Amino acid sequence: MRDTVLWRKQSHIIMMLAEALQIDAERALDLFYSTKTYQQLSDSKYGLQLMSDQYILDNIMQEIQQ
Repeated sequence: MRDTVLWRKQSHIIMMLAEALQIDAERALDLFYSTKTYQQLSDSKYGLQLMSDQYILDNIMQEIQQ
């Protein structure tokens, strides 16, 4: 069940990323999976799974801008 919740969270963040950058979902998916934030989200030791989707999106946006 935990994996399903995380998968839904990731899907929502990807769609938010696509909307924020005005890109298609496939490009947003590629971009999302290439970020350090995604790696941290996938590892429970960082606790990023507990943060809001908007917080995670903000991290991704900062990472992309750097």
